[in-house]
Amino acid sequence: MGAVSIQQMAERVSILLTERMHIKGRDLGDKLRRGGRVLPRNVRQAAQELATAMEHSHNPKLLLQINELKVAENYDICVKHLNEKHKNEKLRVTLLGISVSILFSLLVVVAMVVGVLVWRGYL
Repeated sequence: MGAVSIQQMAERVSILLTERMHIKGRDLGDKLRRGGRVLPRNVRQAAQELATAMEHSHNPKLLLQINELKVAENYDICVKHLNEKHKNEKLRVTLLGISVSILFSLLVVVAMVVGVLVWRGYL
């Protein structure tokens, strides 16, 4: 794993934070400072370690000290959490759509019943 792949991983997590959590900032470290408190502790810690690895990847001597397995593990933790967040959002939107459809159908049925009662002279 080279410096470019570490930077790509950090950039991907940064993009996911912007898309899923609406956290703005220049890079991953800035986004974590601004809105990292909304992430669970283990995800926040993994993202912080990934941001540190990205900063170290710019220096050739520090690049040799980076644990590549730990970086990959941290990346997986972050991506897994942010994608689950998206799945939960899709489920919530789907349930909201179904409930709105049911409420609209009930409203139409009640309106038809009232209309028939008015038409027949009971109201």
